[in-house]
Order: sequence, then C-alpha cells, then structure tokens
Amino acid sequence: MSFSSLPTEIQSLLFLTFLTIYLVTLMGNSLIILVTLADPMLHSPMYFFLRNLSFLEIGFNLVIVPKMLGTLIARDTTISFTGCAAQMYFFFFFGVAECFLLATMAYDRYVAICSPLHYPVLMNQRTRAKLAAASWFPGFPVATVQTTWLFSFPFCATNKVNHFFCDSPPVLRLVCADTARFEIYAIVGTILIPSAKGKHKAFSTCSSHLLVVSLFYVSLSLTYFRPKSSNSPESKKLLSLSYTVVTPVLNPIIYSLRNNEVKNALSRTFHKALALRNHIL
Repeated sequence: MSFSSLPTEIQSLLFLTFLTIYLVTLMGNSLIILVTLADPMLHSPMYFFLRNLSFLEIGFNLVIVPKMLGTLIARDTTISFTGCAAQMYFFFFFGVAECFLLATMAYDRYVAICSPLHYPVLMNQRTRAKLAAASWFPGFPVATVQTTWLFSFPFCATNKVNHFFCDSPPVLRLVCADTARFEIYAIVGTILIPSAKGKHKAFSTCSSHLLVVSLFYVSLSLTYFRPKSSNSPESKKLLSLSYTVVTPVLNPIIYSLRNNEVKNALSRTFHKALALRNHIL
C-alpha cells in the first residue's frame, strides 16, 4: 500500500524526493568504491571496510527503493507472493550484514586508535578479509530462517501490506496463527545483533560512525522490538525510511565529504582523468 493514503500531489512529491535521494545514494557509494580502489593511498583497512559498506548500501537500496518508486509513480501496488518473500530475504541479508560490518568498522577504529603501532600487523590483509567475510556471512542464515519461517505461516487475512516494502512487521499482521515464538525470535535477534563484540569500545572515538550506527539501530530497534504491536503503521513507515533510505545516503556524506583523505583522493583521481582526456585529445 506504500503511501497510497496520501493525496496524489504528495505522492508525486515523494517520488521526486526519493528518486533524488536514490540517485545520490547510488552515485555517492559507487564513487567511494571507485576512488578507494583506484587510489593507492586509500588501500588501508578503514577504506577496505568502507568499500564493503558502500556495496551493502547499494544492495540495500536496490532491494527497496525501485519498487517503492514504481508504486508511487505508476500506482502499481501489486507484488507476487514469491516477490514479497524475495524482497524480504534480501532486505534481511543486507540488513544483518550491515549490522556486523558496522561493528567490524568500529573494531577497526578501536585498534587503530588504541594500538596504533600494532595496527598494521593486527589488521593485515588476511585479517581484514576474514572480518569482512564474517560480516557478510551471518546474513544468509538469518535471512533464510526469518523469511522461511514467516512465509510458512498461514495467511488468511487481507492481502494488503500496509508498508512500502515487504518488511516483517506489516507482513506478520496478515498471519492468522500464533506468532509468539517468531516475535520472541525477532526481539532476541534485534538485541543480539547490535551487541556484537567490540562495537561499543570504539563509539567514544568516532563521532561520525556513532551517528550512522545510532540512526540505524535506534530506528531498527523501535521497528522490531514489537513486530505485531498496535503502533501506527504510518509511524513505522517513517522509522523504516530512516534506515532504508536516509542512512544509505548519509554514508558518502559522513564518511567521505568530511574526510580530507577521500577529498584529496577525489581531486587526484579527477586530475588524472582530466590529464588522460587531454592526452587522448
């Protein structure tokens, strides 16, 4: 149902707003990936993890935003049962992976600040590859269990999902069975994932990281602590917007535009590209 209760003019305005944010998110995160790969000065562990985060943010947006934009502009409010399950699966996969990657990035900053002399040895290429793999992998079992379990319930209520994507709480409202055990699982998962080891140790040292993590986890926790609560669906939509649309667009701004190393790398890349163009001409 997305934002179908709003007037057509407001929906058109939302379409333009979300389209702009979507394009900025894709371009900004793609630019981070390209620059951190192209510039040797940015081949440190911090930018390796930042590149992984940009991949995640792009995937996160591709799962949610295109369908939302189609719903807003084309008024196509239908999604197949399989399509809904697939969207939820990849949403959980990228969401869980981002939770663990944010924790890994915080641990990386903790080591860099508290053990600067040992940092190159502790965060060598092999270690950071293992940490990245450990961040991505948990998304598979969590997404598989959560999606398979939820879609194994009987659905005998209305087929209208009062949300802008197939998220767990609005789909859970359509189930006509006892979902108490599933809700406990959702609550436990929400508590355990943000408590990943090492994340809290680095919060006091990285204000930018703290801003991203706080926005992501606060809105996520408020949404999933009570999956089937009677809270206003509109309020849950707004909360969901913060971690599905707002956080991904903040990534390039917070981690790059406020970072002198990245800005210098962008300048070097631009001048190299300009010099190559002039040479070809």
